[in-house]
Amino acid sequence: MSAVIQQAKRIIIKVGSSLVTNDGQGLDQRAIANWAQQIAALRAAGKEVVLVSSGAIAEGRQRLGFARRPTAIHELQACAAVGQMGLAQIYETCFAAFGMRTAQILLTHADLADRERYLNARSTLFTLLGLGVVPVINENDTVVTDEIKFGDNDTLGALVANLIEADALVILTDQTGLYTADPRKVPDAQLVREGRAGDPALEAMAGGAGSSLGRGGMLTKILAAKRAAKSGASTVIACGRETAVLQRLAAGEAIGTQLHAATAPLAARKQWMADHLQTAGSLTLDDGAVAKLTREGKSLLPIGVTAVQGEFSRGAVVTCLDSQGQPVARGLCNYASSDARRILRKPSSDIAAILGFIEEPELIHRDNLVLL
Repeated sequence: MSAVIQQAKRIIIKVGSSLVTNDGQGLDQRAIANWAQQIAALRAAGKEVVLVSSGAIAEGRQRLGFARRPTAIHELQACAAVGQMGLAQIYETCFAAFGMRTAQILLTHADLADRERYLNARSTLFTLLGLGVVPVINENDTVVTDEIKFGDNDTLGALVANLIEADALVILTDQTGLYTADPRKVPDAQLVREGRAGDPALEAMAGGAGSSLGRGGMLTKILAAKRAAKSGASTVIACGRETAVLQRLAAGEAIGTQLHAATAPLAARKQWMADHLQTAGSLTLDDGAVAKLTREGKSLLPIGVTAVQGEFSRGAVVTCLDSQGQPVARGLCNYASSDARRILRKPSSDIAAILGFIEEPELIHRDNLVLL
């Protein structure tokens, strides 16, 4: 088993409700403090970590005195609202004990489907990581009913891996990993230690519902691994109650089930952009900008753009043309077409004065650009 966590630079760690709340008894401060200590060790080893945490509804349910998980949407939303307070508080306290700052981010699937909100979330996460903060992400169950009825944080973990080109997704659960069959029903079922994310045979092995506390079973974890692999992230599914599980994974130990992605993160992202048959508009570049992109691997700055064609919003995929109108690259534009027209031929230092705000100094960052 090749050690993807050992090699990974940027890691998404997802922890499930049963782990966070000690099987529904309330937020487990000892367990959360233990993960904080392990994440501090990962950070000291030079790794960036984003935490995706379930547990708000389970904690709120316990605080509000529900004997079991409610089914009424308004009661679930009330549980989420109450539980989110405790969840944010305990993460802040536990991580602060190891000298780390945390930030709470509440997302919905819609946030990551909309291109402008996608880029905003992406920029925020990269800024937090650059400042040494550990983002703690949860679904915004308080206001979005579809996420409560159909969503799960395994999927959200995969979407966040896609969002920031993580190298790996670690799904910590109360199970050892994926088995060839349900070990509760088939005593001789074998642990699947390694596989390929997206292999249909894995989905057949993973059928079955999740716990009464959470929404996702093993199937959602296998599907999350498949989704994460599309942007090049490999996935490990392991038991969160294993001693020092994160540090041992980072040291190269084989724990749980490891599902490999076929493509490296940045290559997968650039392939996605290259595969766009239709783009929302185009930018015409001067010869100097073309040289910077094609020969030096630089980002596209507004000073190198001579014209903007089409109407598009921030986050749209656009084509970069040379002075003869030939396509040289595609990428995600950081500015809407109306704003791009106002700042073309201008240095990046003038953007804030011209627009009254600045999203990024580049029109297209090199990580969001692929040469044609």
